[in-house]
Amino acid sequence: MKEEALSQIGYCGLYCPACGIYQGKVKQAVVNLRKVIKAYGFDKIPAELSKWEPAFHHYKEFEEVLSGFERLFQGCPSCRRNGGDVGCMMRECCKQKSLALCADCAEMQSCHKLARMAKALEESQSIKITGAEKWAEEMQKKVSNGYCYLEI
Repeated sequence: MKEEALSQIGYCGLYCPACGIYQGKVKQAVVNLRKVIKAYGFDKIPAELSKWEPAFHHYKEFEEVLSGFERLFQGCPSCRRNGGDVGCMMRECCKQKSLALCADCAEMQSCHKLARMAKALEESQSIKITGAEKWAEEMQKKVSNGYCYLEI
């Protein structure tokens, strides 16, 4: 299998370029929300807004959460390039078993770790049937046409 094709497939079977975080969509959503807030001056009047909506009493915490989203989800190089969840169970399991992908595991169908992520299990099943290289090529075509896991 070509190394570049494999490097774009997460151990779990998700295609990293199809991820909203990898594509920068989460960070862009925060940027867009900040623009709307600033354009309407909501950031200047949270105390006044709290008269109609009590949640605005927590505006400062909301700003901190938005900043957290920007820091945490500013982009991802792919899980094979040290991105993604550092405590990912599937990554650790594949490494312990010396497997490239969950799709290579004889226990894939009954794996409780993979079962927690329905889309990852579905993609791993497709990889097993199609082959990782061909599957990655197909996914890249979909991504080139605007596909993102956020839209499913």
